[in-house]
Amino acid sequence: MNKSIYILALGAFGIITTEFGVIGILPTISREFQVSMDTAGWLLSAFALTVAISSPFITALTAKINRKFLLCLVLAVFILSNLLSAFAPSFTVLMIARILPAFLHPLFWNISLAVAFKQGGAKAVSVVMTGLSLATVLGVPITTYAVEFFNNWQASFFLASFISLIAFLGLSFLVPSMPANKEKEAQSQLFVLKDPQLWLHLLSTILTLAAMFSSYSYLAGYLEKISHMNGIQISMMLLLFGVMGILGNWIAGIALSKNITLATRLFFILLISTQVLAYYFGDIFTPMVIILSLWGLIHTGGFLVPNIRTTQAVPHSALEFVNSLLTSCYNIGISLGALLGGFVIAHYGIHQIVWMSIALLAATLGISFIKLPEKIKAEKEKVKGIKIPAAVCERV
Repeated sequence: MNKSIYILALGAFGIITTEFGVIGILPTISREFQVSMDTAGWLLSAFALTVAISSPFITALTAKINRKFLLCLVLAVFILSNLLSAFAPSFTVLMIARILPAFLHPLFWNISLAVAFKQGGAKAVSVVMTGLSLATVLGVPITTYAVEFFNNWQASFFLASFISLIAFLGLSFLVPSMPANKEKEAQSQLFVLKDPQLWLHLLSTILTLAAMFSSYSYLAGYLEKISHMNGIQISMMLLLFGVMGILGNWIAGIALSKNITLATRLFFILLISTQVLAYYFGDIFTPMVIILSLWGLIHTGGFLVPNIRTTQAVPHSALEFVNSLLTSCYNIGISLGALLGGFVIAHYGIHQIVWMSIALLAATLGISFIKLPEKIKAEKEKVKGIKIPAAVCERV
C-alpha cells in the first residue's frame, strides 16, 4: 500500500492524541493552575465544541487549496499549539492554545479519508482509522505516563507535539503534491435531511457520545479520588482500558454485522450495568481493575454503534454528507458530555458522575425503540441489502 496512507495514519494518531491526551492529566492541570476539575474539563469540551462548529464550513472554505499543503498546515498548527500549551503561563492561555487547532481538526479527517479511499479503497481507509484507534488506546496513557515519568505536566504536550512533528516531516518529504479537485458535485446530497429517522439517529449519536464522555472525561479524577490510585496506577489503568477497547471494537463490529438493532441495545444495557458496578465497587482496588477492563471493552463500541446505525439507514449516494454530519454530532456529544460531567462534579461530587452517564444511556436506549415514517424510501431501496464491509466495522 502507498506509504502516504501510513503517514496519514500517523498524523491521525497525533491529532487524536492531542484531543484526548488531556483526559489523563486533568487532575494535574487542575492542581497546577488552581482551577476546579469541572473547569479543567473545558480543555476537552471546548476543543470538541470547536470541531463540531467548524466541521461543516472548513472543508467548503478550503475546497480549492492543494490538499498536501492543507494537511501539512493542520499538523504544523497542532505542533505549535502543543508547544504553546506546554509554555502556557495561565489556564486562559492554555485554553486558547487548545482551541486554535480544533478549527482545522475536521479538515485533516475530510482530506485524509478521501485520499485514502482514492488510493486504496476501504482497506486504506481502515489503515488511516487505525491511527484513531491506536490514539484512543495509547495516546491517553502515554501522555499521562509522561507527566509522571518526568514529573512535569508539560511533558504531555511536548510528547504530542513530537508525534505531530514526525507526521509533518513524513508528509512534507514523502507525500507527493495533491492538487484540489475543483469540480462541483453533480448531485446534491441534501435530500437526506428530509428523513426524520436520520435526525433521530443524529440525536441518538449526540446522546451516546455525551453519555460516554460525561464519565470517561473525568476517569482519571475518578480513579484518583474514589479508587485512591496514584499517577502510575492511573496511567496503567487507562492503558488497560484502551487495550480492552481494541478487543471490544472487534466484538462490536461482529455484533453489528449480525444484527444492528440488537447489538445497539445490548451496548447500552452493558455500559449502564458496568457503570453501576463502578459506582458501588469503585473504591475497592481489585474489583475496580476488573470493572475497568469490562468498561473499556464496552466503551469503544460507542464510537462504532452510531456510525453503523446511521449510515446503514441512508442512501449510499449520501454517505459522505452524512459522515460529515456525524463528525459534528460526535464532537457535540463529547463537548456536552464533558460539560454535564463537570456540572455533576461541581454540584454533587465526582463519585456521582456515572449517574449522568447512566441517565443519558437510558434515554438513548429508549430512543432506539422509536421508528419514524420513511420519507426517502425510494432512495433507500437502491442500497437495500448492501452488507457492511469489514473495514467499516473496524475503522473506528
